[in-house]
Amino acid sequence: MNTTPRTFSHIGLSVPDLDAAVKFYSEVMGFYVLMQPSEIAEDDSAIGLMCTDVFGPGWKRLRIAHLSTGDGIGIELFEFAGNYVPEDNFAFRRHGTFHFAIQDPDLEGLLEKIVAAGGKQRMPVRAYFPGEKPYRMVYVEDPFGNVFELYSHSYELTYSRGAYA
Repeated sequence: MNTTPRTFSHIGLSVPDLDAAVKFYSEVMGFYVLMQPSEIAEDDSAIGLMCTDVFGPGWKRLRIAHLSTGDGIGIELFEFAGNYVPEDNFAFRRHGTFHFAIQDPDLEGLLEKIVAAGGKQRMPVRAYFPGEKPYRMVYVEDPFGNVFELYSHSYELTYSRGAYA
């Protein structure tokens, strides 16, 4: 039995405009750009074969960029040929990933930047433990429809209390 938790490496996001997404995630969110947008084709190259293993045959081409958060978590941005807007970008009852979270002590300041850059605020900023601890959260969308959550404090601090009641 492994008693040490694994670490989180990266998350992949599909966007309709890779250049605009790199700009948003680097300038608004403050992430480091590790690899500028690059085009990958469905071919016999190592990366082409790897993508075919993942996406199946017929994916044709994609554009990709790699970014990193300040704590080293990767943000892999994909622009696929033939991408489309889903009917429901927040299908929280569907099994699978429906959001990720970013931490910033100036949650309200980051929220303003996101909205000013074309993102959306999905709810009011809420306190987890009103009057007791200053932990806040809010759900937002990037300008491309990807839903994520902003936390004012670390995940460990927020949930180590053990209960909401």
